[in-house]
Amino acid sequence: MKSALIQFPGSNRDRDMIAAITKISGEKPDLVWHTQSELGDYDLIVIPGGFSYGDYLRAGAIAARSPIMDAVREKAGKGTKILGVCNGFQTLCEAGLLPGALMRNASLRFVCREVKLLVSNNKTAFSNQYNENEIIRCPVAHHDGNFFADEKTLNQIEENGQVVFRYAEDTNPNGSVNNIAGIVNEKGNVLGMMPHPENLIEAFHHGLDGRPLFESALNKVA
Repeated sequence: MKSALIQFPGSNRDRDMIAAITKISGEKPDLVWHTQSELGDYDLIVIPGGFSYGDYLRAGAIAARSPIMDAVREKAGKGTKILGVCNGFQTLCEAGLLPGALMRNASLRFVCREVKLLVSNNKTAFSNQYNENEIIRCPVAHHDGNFFADEKTLNQIEENGQVVFRYAEDTNPNGSVNNIAGIVNEKGNVLGMMPHPENLIEAFHHGLDGRPLFESALNKVA
């Protein structure tokens, strides 16, 4: 599998994501700087977490308007798998690749802790190595993770089965509507999620719950 990781000024979870992809796929992703305007042929394109442009204006707002995002949109339209985690999720929403928006946490505080996730849809390119309704562990670290969508959009997301992960067992850390933690686009090839699966992929992390997501996306079975 050939993968690429998009880097923006302020990205700070790119090294964790690089390590996860390398460990699971056996191949290091290509690093693509945000000022580039073209992307080669990749099986997976990842936008990692962090605070691109210091979350100036809105989290992900400036990153979404970087030159590379036109190329990401083009690849998404052709069916390439796109994964955005935390700030990557915010960027995908700001870029119009995913519906809804990520607002300030309901507590108005930065949250860094482990949560429980319900696998709401295990039939996507990113979740097929999980069991349906499986409860998994995953860490979060964000200030603007409160997912919101208007009623019409929310109904469409739910009816289309676009919700892949929900916060479970009263661990919703940010007030997201319907406990939404991660969604895909209608085609199912673009996933955005606030929790960090890359930080729970080996025994050193005291858990492997994030590993099946990458095994799904990279077509690699444990």
